[in-house]
Amino acid sequence: MMGDGKMVDTIIHFSKMSGGLLPAMGLLLLITLTVIVERLYFYHRVLKSGDALEHDLQKVEYQSVNQLRELESHYADTLQSSLISSALSSRRDNPEAMDRQLEESIMWQLPKIDKSIWVLDTSVTLAPLMGLLGTIIGMVHAFDVLGTAGSTENTTKMVTGGIAEALVATGAGLLIAIVAVLFLNHFNKRTRLAMHQMDLIKTMLLNRFFGGGSKES
Repeated sequence: MMGDGKMVDTIIHFSKMSGGLLPAMGLLLLITLTVIVERLYFYHRVLKSGDALEHDLQKVEYQSVNQLRELESHYADTLQSSLISSALSSRRDNPEAMDRQLEESIMWQLPKIDKSIWVLDTSVTLAPLMGLLGTIIGMVHAFDVLGTAGSTENTTKMVTGGIAEALVATGAGLLIAIVAVLFLNHFNKRTRLAMHQMDLIKTMLLNRFFGGGSKES
């Protein structure tokens, strides 16, 4: 209990030194970590289902509407199922018309693929700026002590100690930014992979309807 109380006092002290920005940075870190965990699960699920659908589409015979309907039912809960639905609904059209329908389906799924990525992008920029501002506020407080108490050895130690404590805000901001930028780059790559999967599935669907001879009526 004594240790917990001392920790709370330390957090409050550092929060005051940063002008109250340290708790806000803690909230930003929590939001960033929440987005990271959610996106990790999302991309794992999307890419896994996309790989499985690509494998199953390779086994589908040309113009086999029944097999595609079975795939549509099997992958009903996945992001890629809308492509199969669009292909089936436009199977009586020409290849260009089906291509436009599939492209529209991909565009409708794009907001789900890059959802909340902007939060990480914001954290990369905002966290260091908040840390720098907190440090500046802390240094102003530290030098204010020097101006009020005069230049003595004890006062100088208080000022240098205050500056060191103020730098905690900068360190916290950089830590948040480093975590955010690492996962931002990771998720940008995952977004490109997901879009590549969608384009490949679109091409495979077009080939299944128009690449094997006469189309089923």
